[in-house]
Amino acid sequence: MTTWEPVIGLEVHAELATRTKLFCACPTEFGAEPNTLVCPRCLGMPGTLPVLNKQALEFAIRAGLAFDCQIAEHIVFERKNYFYPDLSKGYQISQLSQAVATGGQVNIVTDDGNEKQIHITQIQLEEEAGKSIHGGATIREATFTLEDFNRCGIPLIEIISEPEMHSVEEAKAYLEKLKTVLLYIGVSDCKMEEGSLRCDVNISLREAGSDRLGRRAEIKNLNSFRAVVNVLEYEIQRQTELLNSGGTVARETRTWDEGRGESFSMRSKEEAHDYRFFPEPDLAPVEPGQAWIAEIKATLPELPDIKRRRYVEEYGLPLYDAELISGNREMADFFDKTLQYYKDPKAISNWLMGEVSRLNNQAETGFDKLRFSPQQLGELLAMIDNGQISTKIAKTVLEEMFASGTAPASIVEARGLMQISDQGALETMINSLVDANPGPAEDYRNGRDKALGFFVGQIMKETKGRANPVLVTDLLKEAILGKK
Repeated sequence: MTTWEPVIGLEVHAELATRTKLFCACPTEFGAEPNTLVCPRCLGMPGTLPVLNKQALEFAIRAGLAFDCQIAEHIVFERKNYFYPDLSKGYQISQLSQAVATGGQVNIVTDDGNEKQIHITQIQLEEEAGKSIHGGATIREATFTLEDFNRCGIPLIEIISEPEMHSVEEAKAYLEKLKTVLLYIGVSDCKMEEGSLRCDVNISLREAGSDRLGRRAEIKNLNSFRAVVNVLEYEIQRQTELLNSGGTVARETRTWDEGRGESFSMRSKEEAHDYRFFPEPDLAPVEPGQAWIAEIKATLPELPDIKRRRYVEEYGLPLYDAELISGNREMADFFDKTLQYYKDPKAISNWLMGEVSRLNNQAETGFDKLRFSPQQLGELLAMIDNGQISTKIAKTVLEEMFASGTAPASIVEARGLMQISDQGALETMINSLVDANPGPAEDYRNGRDKALGFFVGQIMKETKGRANPVLVTDLLKEAILGKK
């Protein structure tokens, strides 16, 4: 039986976070009543002319720089001609031969823990088509289609990868890193549920060890990571069975039916020349200039790969911690700011990945919406170090900070949560407890260490968790072993 290797390339469409459309002044807001955010220009009415949105071009260049692409000195827009109901003017203003950016790469971590570069073919700036609303469970079963042109003309970048991914896991890692970087640089909100980040999958199989590419299928308009994973798993199985039975894979465009978990053929795959690309006659070529490109580059934030390395090399964080924190810009920003007030990076990391993330998940919110500040988290951790509160009490205090934004010291004082470290008071409680429980005391003297936990638990219960656990443990050992 032949062993087959998948060859995967992805085309990612990311809507840009501009206030207005690419070639007109219509708003780009999501969720408006159908066909209310349109004008003759974005509908392509005769006699109208496009005017390029400078911020959209800036965002496209910004994305190219973030992925280490070469920014074109001479940018040309082209007409991509095809008929589809959601394209009211019969063509899309896009790019092919002279796109905004070419080359570059996305760095991912592979299944075996090694880093791998997935190269980018190009990043092109283009306009969105409208949205088709099909009257049926799926596009294949629709009895009618309605068109909403609000989305028509919204600026997007299409990021085209080289076919260098060879597993479902690599493709997922690529998409996750791509989304992370786009969010970091602020060019797209990447809300897949709103369609502002979508993916076309190109996949073929080849004999393992061969350099020869097989015939590929393209599955379009996937709007979730889950859908991409499901499509790839299905296509690998479908194409494997087809090739093993002596069949051939058709070069075609397919659609994904999430409910059935299957892909279906829509049409044979067009070649690029079928779109009859030619330069857009109503838009002059753009030459951004090195000065403007340098100005845009200077505004880029520290990117996740650089941040991750800094966390490992400068702060000594484990790679897992560094990868997780750097993968979320709001979390990373909170981490960096907390370090200004508390100097133990690993302790901050533990609390952000643990208790703070748990509270965020429960409330379905994020680090950018926290009511307490990095300084307040630093103060809370310092109170643990100073013996003012225990770790257990700190978790209770954090919950109140999360709910109200109140400073930790105020919560501890108002609720009487200050840790008991009065040795005399603790010795009195401990001596009474040991005298009342000779059995567990004798068990501990005989080497049964778990017996000590009984006494610690009783003291913590009596003090409502406020006793200093380290001091309690030391005093208990002294009291039990001193009464032989």
